[in-house]
Amino acid sequence: MTEKSSMQSDYESFLHAACDRLGYSKSTLSLLSLAALEIKVEIPIIRDNGELAVFSGYRVQHQNVRGPCKGGLRYHPEVDIDEVRGLASLMTMKTALADIPLGGGKGGIRCNPRELSRRELEVLTRKFVKRIHREIGPNSDIMAPDVGTNAQVMGWIHSEYSAIYGHSPAAVTGKPLALGGSAGRDKATGYGIGIVVKAYAERYGTPLEGATVALQGFGNVGFHAAKALCDLGMKVVAVSDARSAVYHEDGVDIAALAKQKSERGLLADVDGYKALDPGTELEVECDYLVPAALGGVITKENAPRIKAKVVVEGANGPVTSEADVLLHDRDIPVIPDILANSGGVIVSYFEWAQNLQREVWPLKRVDGELERILTNAARQVFDHAAQTTLDLRSAAFDIAVRRVKEALDASGI
Repeated sequence: MTEKSSMQSDYESFLHAACDRLGYSKSTLSLLSLAALEIKVEIPIIRDNGELAVFSGYRVQHQNVRGPCKGGLRYHPEVDIDEVRGLASLMTMKTALADIPLGGGKGGIRCNPRELSRRELEVLTRKFVKRIHREIGPNSDIMAPDVGTNAQVMGWIHSEYSAIYGHSPAAVTGKPLALGGSAGRDKATGYGIGIVVKAYAERYGTPLEGATVALQGFGNVGFHAAKALCDLGMKVVAVSDARSAVYHEDGVDIAALAKQKSERGLLADVDGYKALDPGTELEVECDYLVPAALGGVITKENAPRIKAKVVVEGANGPVTSEADVLLHDRDIPVIPDILANSGGVIVSYFEWAQNLQREVWPLKRVDGELERILTNAARQVFDHAAQTTLDLRSAAFDIAVRRVKEALDASGI
């Protein structure tokens, strides 16, 4: 089984367990397991060198009973239908746990964005929208940035969709501010990780001042998570990206590392820092480990070597189901992705609502509402875990699955 199909398998195992605990029927389990709509398209473009290239694009709408489908669009060379299917399922649970009126979707194009020019990326994006525009939009499926995409890509989607249907800012979120994007959207996922960690520390009485953090991933999520955690008085001792990793026991300089990465594309070769082999930053001794890159990075092979006291899932599905069991057996709590990294979809919800209502919220309101919703969701998970003696992931899935089931019952399905 590939890593990507493993993500779908992991979701199904967590869902099966929740349905068993809640006493739901096999038909309910089937309804929650299957996607409502799966799309695969082929996208031909003419490269800058004049050659024809064809890319595969995917969009999966998992469940819309609580509202329009919502989920990111990723550009990555390993994107496939299994990965997208699994991520769409997680989005359904994520929006339900946050209790926002949206469902779950996900999309991707199998490509390496680093090997494409800006023109090629724009053509690829616009052609993708032309092929699926009938299935997306403000009331059906709203895309957002993910791995390998950004505000500019969302701007192209907005432009292409609006060319077909008229000005439609609510058709996509994570857009540039000039096109109706929301203040705070770029930092939302990483900033939200800080909110959840703060709520965890308050609930379980663990001090944040001086607590150490190892962080995998230094893109948008990782960078803003590092800033948020440092603002709480925590100390980031290890940081990595796809090709390099550094460690310093007294804490790294986040701003200096960001500058280094911007100028050279690598975190390594910084004076005073110890270089690590990428992947080993997961195994350093720390209070909090935040895998904030790709899925499936903590497995049954390296889980026995994890030395963190708490794992916070900044990425989607970074801990496999097998590793989850091993960490639980070692009394290492895992704050699950459907809680920890839901800041992005929550602020995307704010952007969608602002666009529909033709409003513009100030950053203070965005940050305040995000903290209110995320803190409330975290407390509900912690309370349910305490009442049922469940681990945090199981508690989170119980709450999310119950909310989706209640919506299905209310709709008469």
